[in-house]
Amino acid sequence: MKTTIENKKGLEKDVKVFVDKKTISGYLEEKYEEIKKDVVLKGFRPGKVPTEILKKKFGKSVYGEVIDKVLKDTSTKALEENKIKPAGQPKIDLKTFGEGKDLEYIISVTEFPKVEVNSLNNIKINEYIVKIKTEETDKRIEQIAKTQNNFKEAEDGYASKNDDLVVFDYKATVDGKDFKGNEGKGTQLVLGKDLFIKGFDKQLNGVKKNENKKVEVNLPDSFPEKELINKKAIFECIITSVKKPEEVKINDDFAKNLGAKDLNNLKELISKQINEEYKNSLDMISKKQILEQVDKQKLDELPRNLIEQEIQILSENMKEDEIKKNKKSLEEQAKKRIKTGLILNAFGEKNNIKVSQEELNVEIQKQFKMMPGQEKVVKEYYEKNPSAIERLRGSIYEEKIIEQIKKTAKVNKKEISKEEAEKILKAENEKNLIEQKKLAKHNHEHREKTKDKIKTIEKKTKTVKEVKSVTKKTKVTKKVSKK
Repeated sequence: MKTTIENKKGLEKDVKVFVDKKTISGYLEEKYEEIKKDVVLKGFRPGKVPTEILKKKFGKSVYGEVIDKVLKDTSTKALEENKIKPAGQPKIDLKTFGEGKDLEYIISVTEFPKVEVNSLNNIKINEYIVKIKTEETDKRIEQIAKTQNNFKEAEDGYASKNDDLVVFDYKATVDGKDFKGNEGKGTQLVLGKDLFIKGFDKQLNGVKKNENKKVEVNLPDSFPEKELINKKAIFECIITSVKKPEEVKINDDFAKNLGAKDLNNLKELISKQINEEYKNSLDMISKKQILEQVDKQKLDELPRNLIEQEIQILSENMKEDEIKKNKKSLEEQAKKRIKTGLILNAFGEKNNIKVSQEELNVEIQKQFKMMPGQEKVVKEYYEKNPSAIERLRGSIYEEKIIEQIKKTAKVNKKEISKEEAEKILKAENEKNLIEQKKLAKHNHEHREKTKDKIKTIEKKTKTVKEVKSVTKKTKVTKKVSKK
């Protein structure tokens, strides 16, 4: 195999590949020996059919398969030998081919640009450590305590009221008849919240333990038995318990109920939780600082095909007229994303960063936890959408690269209070809003300029038409006057 390279333009290259007929013949002989084992023809023993007979019967299809294999093997080898990394699928143009002939073809390819990543070692970032005060932790624990229901059995003869917990068994009927799901045992209702059937718990106000109570309500629109919707149901209730709310005591028992070892351990966990809440948001600022500095790195040329692919992704849900209006900003965004992606990828390759199947599985498991009851749907989504798996892989890959950059970056560690963290996050949000408004204004100004250009063209067109019309009339006048 011989190769020669022609630079077409920038990153676009043509690689001429020449494979002599002797090599092609070797591939063909190998293929015939392979199929000879399985071919069964009348008059010949299995595996003993002469190659010439096979050529006459299967020549065209065998040659087609062989050429496909030769093209695959030699094109990959040609790119590797010339150290060309294709940015997208290369195009192959056959020039000379045929049985008994040399093979000559051209690979038209756009290659990735050369990317220098040593400068990423000089990146500077701020890393924030939020110091949580004891009173902040105590305040959060008090808020949690308020959400915990704690009830104590009321004394005999106590009549229920709002905020009390009533426990009861019931049997319901509609028009004197039973229906599916008309019985319940140990049903609990906190009075005043109206969470069962509208108007139900109001009728339980004033009930006492061991009392029988008849409750009448209209069955709601969400009732499973559709034929009973809005029909009056009578619930015969037996009150088994009435409990009064009791203030939750913040102590070791309270902490244990929440899964902690004791109260001190709970405070440690809550403090860590508050810190993590701010840390995640502040880490996003650090990541943005990294990406902003990555974007300042120089990259002379970007593959045009990748830019076009990125524009398609960015404009996926946009209408055609909207794409035309935002063409310039879409291209700028695409270039920025491609450039950042190429630099990060080059850094990842240099540092041998990879995403394992185990890491992918861990990330999918996280999504299972975020969508309880929908695990099957999430699983099927990834099974049916390989592109979704690749996007997830890309997201994990980027996070690993960012973490690696952080390790070599010049980190300015700052210990800050919760109030300072909130100020930083507020300032960042305002900054993002300003950037969004600037982008919107830029797009609006671009649209207005386009409108002005169209109006100018329309005026010029109108003027030209008027001039032609006057000229035409003048000619007609001249002709009439001559007559």
